[in-house]
Amino acid sequence: MDPNEYEIMYRAEQSHWWYQGMAAITKRVLEIFYAPDAGLRILDAGCGTGAGLFFLSQYGKVFGLDISPEDLRFCADRGCTEVARASVMALPFQGEAFDLVTSFDILYFEGIQDTTALNETSRVLRPGGRLLIRVPAFDWLRGTHDVKVSTAHRYTAKELAGKLVKSGFEIELLSYANMILFPLALLKRLSERWLPPQEDSDLSVKVGAFSGLFRRCLVLESRLIPKWRLPFGLSVVAVAKKNSSVHPSIPWSPLAPPKAGKPQGERLNPSLHI
Repeated sequence: MDPNEYEIMYRAEQSHWWYQGMAAITKRVLEIFYAPDAGLRILDAGCGTGAGLFFLSQYGKVFGLDISPEDLRFCADRGCTEVARASVMALPFQGEAFDLVTSFDILYFEGIQDTTALNETSRVLRPGGRLLIRVPAFDWLRGTHDVKVSTAHRYTAKELAGKLVKSGFEIELLSYANMILFPLALLKRLSERWLPPQEDSDLSVKVGAFSGLFRRCLVLESRLIPKWRLPFGLSVVAVAKKNSSVHPSIPWSPLAPPKAGKPQGERLNPSLHI
């Protein structure tokens, strides 16, 4: 990933319309399955700069994990302590340790084998535990921003569902998101094929008075998704439950702890435990 993107994301997560709108969608989706103060044990696998950790904390005890030292530095700046450095393909936790795992725009990165990551997620979830996952949609929508953030692949809903089922999950919710703004995004992507490459990150593009309108479009979708599955959009959102028949003894990853409750790898907080 372009090193500048880490700081751009860190500064944008609290105020950018896209983050605010996606947070509204995430909140509505979680409310289908959980009440606040549900007392869950939650892993944010690929926690980025840490903004999501505070949001998820209303549902229980949250642990964060990311492979990027830059992201972890920003997590520390936010005051996040229960964070480890490790790969989503080798989760450093014992089996059946969590009630909920979240994965927000992580599976698509270069270097990540999605099947391995999903199998690892299944391993650390208790039977009946859930994965809330979001990925970018439609590989033909690739643009300059995908280059900046090292996108390896964009998914269709059907494709993501198939991978989840193969990893031992039952699909409980599957929808596209960011549908209303899809035509504008499509025009932008098409224009990139003829215009000079955009130097700035998509998150740095100023939309002025349209910012509030764009955010409200996503907030509206947050009210639609629990009732109607959106047929297209810029992202795919899914909630999948680990089948109770899935045996927890999927082989341990190289970083898996030899003893219960001792995550390995670099940690911001040496006392991090589960």
